[in-house]
Amino acid sequence: MSEWWRDARRNPIFRLTLLIAVVTILLDQATKLWILHGLRLKERPFGHLDLSPIFDLTYVENRGVSFGLLAGGLTSRIGLTVLALVVAGFVLHWAGRLGRRVAAVGAGLIVGGAIGNAIDRSFYGYVVDFIDFASIGFPWRFNIADSAINIGVAFLAVDAFILAPRAEAKAKTGGQSPETTTNAAAKGESDETEGSTAFPQEARKSITPQREHPRSAE
Repeated sequence: MSEWWRDARRNPIFRLTLLIAVVTILLDQATKLWILHGLRLKERPFGHLDLSPIFDLTYVENRGVSFGLLAGGLTSRIGLTVLALVVAGFVLHWAGRLGRRVAAVGAGLIVGGAIGNAIDRSFYGYVVDFIDFASIGFPWRFNIADSAINIGVAFLAVDAFILAPRAEAKAKTGGQSPETTTNAAAKGESDETEGSTAFPQEARKSITPQREHPRSAE
């Protein structure tokens, strides 16, 4: 654990994850406090406020996970809170040695969203949902934390299936694309061929010493 913390503290990407998580938690809790105590949406007729043809505010007490799934009583509340904290801890541990910004942003959004909803369950016993797109056919109400979790998952998917394979392929080619590497190799061969000069083969000269005829002793 100490080794992981030492590496995480030195990792600027991990600091980005923590920053995104903290901003997400603060934004999520601030909007919920405004809905509850500023706008007092719960006290309005049907807990609803019309804003536009596509977007409204509707107060909903969600006792399950995102979009009301797995709703239940006290057991569900405790279980979902513990699950959210475990997921947040696992993602944070994974992000400690992460080196890719898009994945770091996704991890921060997931951690912030999970902790934001866990705070609601701990204090209220339910999650406050209020974002309403029912007028365009979307039946669920959600909040900033739910949005952060889903966007974070999308960021991780983009990193895992698009950006990470590209980076791996680029690393294998020495920082160049395969096409660039092939063209460079072909150009090198061409330059080498052009730079070589064919010299005419010199006529072979005999280096065998000629035999001198013996002189007569006269």
